[in-house]
Amino acid sequence: MNDSGTLGTRRIQSQRQNFVDAVVTVSYNIMLYIPTRRRSTSRAVERTKRGRLLKTPPDANGLIATLQTHLLRKLLEDIHHQRTTPEEGLEVLRHLPYEDLGFAQIDHHRGLRQGFPEVVFCQGKSVEQVCQIVQRIRATGSDVLATRASPDMFAAIRELFPETMYHVQGRAIVVRSGDRPRTKGMVLVVSAGTSDIPVAEEAAITAETLGSTTERLYDVGVAGIHRLLDRREKLFQARVLIVVAGMEGALASVVGGLVDKPVIAVPTSIGYGASLGGIAALLTMLNSCAAGIATVNIDNGFGAGYIAHSINVLGESEARG
Repeated sequence: MNDSGTLGTRRIQSQRQNFVDAVVTVSYNIMLYIPTRRRSTSRAVERTKRGRLLKTPPDANGLIATLQTHLLRKLLEDIHHQRTTPEEGLEVLRHLPYEDLGFAQIDHHRGLRQGFPEVVFCQGKSVEQVCQIVQRIRATGSDVLATRASPDMFAAIRELFPETMYHVQGRAIVVRSGDRPRTKGMVLVVSAGTSDIPVAEEAAITAETLGSTTERLYDVGVAGIHRLLDRREKLFQARVLIVVAGMEGALASVVGGLVDKPVIAVPTSIGYGASLGGIAALLTMLNSCAAGIATVNIDNGFGAGYIAHSINVLGESEARG
């Protein structure tokens, strides 16, 4: 092939890639402006014409592009090469940005916006409802994290997806296609007592599933503070710490006073009568005099794990450099 032919081929390939990139970006931005399918796309297009800059879809975990972006890109390329008809493409896109199951509105577009698909909160749902939601999320090729899940839910989902894992203590179901790249930065989950481990495990499993390197340090509460101090080097190695404690909830303040990293405090409902189902620990953590502590709701291990991962990935570009 002569030079002009080579340049022509490169130009076509470049135009094709630009086309795919543009459609993915516009699709993401249209979803930012249009919360439901009832609005016209023209309003979003008009806003971009008036000079509003298009936002680039965020990377999952700060490490890799979201699976949904890859799927959308492949679909557009298949249509471009006539491997897929426009009608078939419309059928695939029909459930963006959400799918109505009657009892649930599945947010299929969340992976594009936030880097991980919608997480299923199983408490209060029937086994059948959880199975249907998991099936629809998996149909898009996405990983699944389901919290507060029962053994019956796990058994039913494993019938559909043999690769399903169940974490008994954390009551979490994970279904994934493969391992995600791990962060260099480490999230350390610390529990005051053994009774706090179920909440701590929910936090650890959440951070791990999202892609964070995660370690655990359990049963090191203030009643035996020497146990914590003997492992203080582990505290210093973490990029983000999650401290889970019931009773009076003092451990978060102790850890917060030792480290120069963010500490996410999780009060648990563990304790005797005057602990008021975790309110005592919650108030202690909210009133901590140690700097750098943020507190989530009682028993909210999932929320702590998600926030910890979001903070953790912010340091990845610096660590890789």
